[in-house]
Formats: sequence, C-alpha cells, structure tokens
Amino acid sequence: MRARRAVMASFLVGALLATPCVGEETAKPLITDPVYTKPQQRVDVGHGRRMNLYCLGSGSPTVILDAGMGDSTISWALVQPAIATRIRACSYDRAGLGFSDGSSRPSTASNAADDLHILLKAAHIAPPYVLVGHSAAGMYIRVYADRYPDEVVGMVSVEGSHEDQWTRGWAIGAPGQQAKWDSFLKEYGSCVDEAKHGLAAGTPAYRKCVGGPDPRFSPAINEAQLRYASTVRWQAAIASERQSVAYASADQTRATRKHYGDMPIIVLTHSPYPKAPDETQEERNQRTLLWESLHLDVAAMSSRGVNEIVPNSGHYIQYDQPQVVIDAVNQAVAIARDQAAKQ
Repeated sequence: MRARRAVMASFLVGALLATPCVGEETAKPLITDPVYTKPQQRVDVGHGRRMNLYCLGSGSPTVILDAGMGDSTISWALVQPAIATRIRACSYDRAGLGFSDGSSRPSTASNAADDLHILLKAAHIAPPYVLVGHSAAGMYIRVYADRYPDEVVGMVSVEGSHEDQWTRGWAIGAPGQQAKWDSFLKEYGSCVDEAKHGLAAGTPAYRKCVGGPDPRFSPAINEAQLRYASTVRWQAAIASERQSVAYASADQTRATRKHYGDMPIIVLTHSPYPKAPDETQEERNQRTLLWESLHLDVAAMSSRGVNEIVPNSGHYIQYDQPQVVIDAVNQAVAIARDQAAKQ
C-alpha cells in the first residue's frame, strides 16, 4: 500500500510537510517474516470484536508498540524482535486495521486508548507499560498515559503527531491549507463507498484507495495487506482516523496533562527535509522549526524528557534507522526499571 501510505504521510507530518522515505527503494524486501501475513493472537475485547495482538519476549515493564495512522503490527517488524531479546514487547492492530475487527465507534485517540486498555486486560498483560507510538499514535499514547497514570512508566514517541501541528502548520504558506486538508478528507472518504461496491485491482478507485505493493515488504506480506486494505472495515477505520486526527483526536490530546513528572519520555524526530516543489525555502524552514519545536514541547513534559533528531531518516524512523528506535526503547525501559528499584 505504498501509494496510500505516502499520501497520508504527506498530509499528516507537520501539516503538509514533504515526507521522503529514506531507503524506501531497496534491492530486496526489508521485511519478509510470514508472521505479518496472518493474525497472531485474536483477543476477544467484547461486543463481538477481536483485536490482533503479537507479543514476544518476557519481563517487566512490557513495551507496547502502537503504529501510525492506518498502519499495523508490521510497523515494528525491524524493532520488536530486538527489543524482545531483553523485555516483553507487544504490538497490536487498532480497531478495523490489520487483522483486527472493526468498531462502531469513531477511531479517535480516546477510543484507541480505551480499546488498548481493554485489550491488555483481556490478554492478561499486566502493567507497568512503556508505550511506544509512531506518528498519530504519538497522541494516542499520551491520552492513554493521562487516563491510566498508574500503568505507564515511560513513553517513546517516534515521529509522533502533536495536537497543534495542524492549526499551526496551516498558518504557514499560502492561505487555504486547512481547506486542502478538508478536501483530502472528502476525496478519500469516498473510499468507504468504493469498498462497499468492491475495489478491483487495476481500477482508478483501487489505485487511489488501496495503492500498490510496498518494496520494503515481501510479496506474501504485500498480498495480505492489499487484501485487507480492500475491505470495508479497513477503509472505514482509516477514514475515521483521518477524519478525527486533526480535530477530535487533537482536542482529546490537548486536554491531557502537560507534565508527567520524571517519567522517561524520549521523542525521535526525522532529519530536516529538502523543500517541496510547491513551497519556498523559507516555508520549509518554518515547517522544520515548527515540527522540531512541537517535539521539544512533548519532551519537556518530563524532567527526564529527551528529543533526538535522527540523521538520514524520514517519517518511518523505525524502517530507516531501526537501531535508534531500539536504543530509545531500551533506554526508557532502563530508566523506568531504575526508578522502580529506588521506590
């Protein structure tokens, strides 16, 4: 689903930022593990719904990996196994995404946090947790940590979204940036109806709504992803996430606390992008400074907060520089353990 992911990233990161994917053109797939071609543990979360959960390793605190908007457990394929050599690490698919059943509720940050809490309880995965969130999930993990403060002992935000990135980003450059976002939502919102009528490979609707194979993934993984991306439940889930992320989810994140004491918070930020064809260098500089300042704001929510700009990385740092993500998670776990030992 390469085309679909690139379109979403270009709108999500820093409000209409250019988002090159460093290392995307690979000679051979980066990820070939067949575990990502099928569900792993389908956990009953009530009301006839099951959510896909994938856990490796053992030990406490448990690392919970939350993927970006529209993504699945495969987002963590290059980091989860390495983390699990030291600690238990679990990734999962949010409602309607990957191999999880859909939900009748909107795909907001609040509902994502609620679903995750129910999932972990149903799967008997006890706290404490270190939460790791990519992109939009950078907001979701903050909502979770605010709502369940006794359960969370650390957070790692990988290119995490910020509740103010849209309103502040829309103010950069020519007027009408918010209108572009709303037009994007309307255009891709039609994909739900297209899916109801059937998304056939090779058609314009399929190319727009599903996209094509991702060169980072094996043919078998791509086949599985393209299959579920053609379903109504997946298209409905991603449409709801898109509709919510800059509005309801941003408002819910904005309402969370602004300081988490000495909880370790590590924020990873992509290296500066070159300017896009439709922007000036000054606009690019403003957007770069905005993105970095928003991430500094999140790091400053803890006396143990750190913000790191990662060289040679795009929005998917976990693909471009997986060791940096692994090291950040291990650092957060080590700090949390040290703090627990001193209590």
